Amino acid sequence: MTDHVPDGTETTPPTTSTRLPRALRPFRHRDYRFLVASMAASLFASGVWLLSLVWQVIGLGGGPAALSAVTASASAGLLVSVLIGGVAADRLPRRTVLRSVEVVRIVAAAGATTLALTGTLTIWSLAAIAFVIGAAEAFYFPAYSALLPTLVPSGELLAANGVEQTLRPAMMQAVGPGLAGLVVGAFVPGAGLAVATAGYAVALVPLLFLRVVPPLAAGEPGATAEGEPRRSVLHDLREGFGYLVRTGWLFASLAFAMLYVVVIIGPIEVLLPFAVRDRAGSGPAGFAAVLAAYGIGGALGSIAMASRPLPRRYLTVMLLLWGTGALPLVVLGLATAVWPMAVAAFLVGATGAAAMVIWGTLLQRRVPPHLLGRVSSLDFFVSLALMPVSMALAGPVGAAIGIPITFVVAGCLPVVLAVLAILLWRLPRDETAHPLSAE
Repeated sequence: MTDHVPDGTETTPPTTSTRLPRALRPFRHRDYRFLVASMAASLFASGVWLLSLVWQVIGLGGGPAALSAVTASASAGLLVSVLIGGVAADRLPRRTVLRSVEVVRIVAAAGATTLALTGTLTIWSLAAIAFVIGAAEAFYFPAYSALLPTLVPSGELLAANGVEQTLRPAMMQAVGPGLAGLVVGAFVPGAGLAVATAGYAVALVPLLFLRVVPPLAAGEPGATAEGEPRRSVLHDLREGFGYLVRTGWLFASLAFAMLYVVVIIGPIEVLLPFAVRDRAGSGPAGFAAVLAAYGIGGALGSIAMASRPLPRRYLTVMLLLWGTGALPLVVLGLATAVWPMAVAAFLVGATGAAAMVIWGTLLQRRVPPHLLGRVSSLDFFVSLALMPVSMALAGPVGAAIGIPITFVVAGCLPVVLAVLAILLWRLPRDETAHPLSAE
């Protein structure tokens, strides 16, 4: 994809943009500023929603089984809709998709708030609402990923993806839940749901000011000729999957990512609390410190990658960041104090986030624009589908071979998989044949 900013997009004068730090250069584009403002508010609202949801279930007298049912309903909505979300992102105006997502979230969250504050909310109605919000979320990421390259030049996509990867944990895992905890603690869970509703409403406002991106011209890939019948959704899905399978660098990266998710997510999500308790002799405070280090590492890793040019060996660097970045998991399994666990978690978070910034940029720069929504949704679908598998396997594997050995395997295996992917698919040759300029 060549550098392109749609006609009419306002930017600061060149002399001003060159003085901006690389990580902030996307903010000189008017529509990008609106998009990021909306995303930040949306992530904040989602963070508030998730924590308020937990306490609302508890407030209704539900236990672990009820909470599991509600969260599983949200995940099911996300999983069954994400591929359709990719097709929608490639067929429909992306700003319209994003606006529609926020409208659905506002209506659903407002419904939950009304039922909660009137005392008529039940576990099952909350699960149904969670399903709707999960399904709406499935349309957001593909549309956002496909819209972003139309708002900033390709040389600034790395920085723009770094902004997203920084905002996501900050707003969704820190600021949003933090405020939700204060609101729910001071009032009732329904008040937290009301804050989430307001957050989604705020997220909608900047989207109303996004300018129309010109449609594809006749003859461009993905453009529909006049009189040509609309293809079926299944045809569009097959087209996206076919492109993924026959595109070596994309298939290799996604195949690695599938195995990576299975290998590391379960140990981190399921076994880490027990490692902190049994190996380091600590409790909730120690576990919170390790998680905080992981999140801080992710934010700083995103900023660091966004502040530099795209690596010339972008595929090799990305896979090795993921592969070697998993090695500190060994420390999580073997350490007997919290501080080395925190350092290890920081490194895993930093390298993983840096690799994610590169990955998002590669999708936007190397995947044809008319396929980007579908390819992004396939990437999202793989992660969503395999995370529960990894978490389901972690417990039995940890019980069978021990938590320390499980973390050692989880730390060492990704680097082997990364090297195999690089060599078997000859990714260095692909990088040389398809250089991506930093600017």
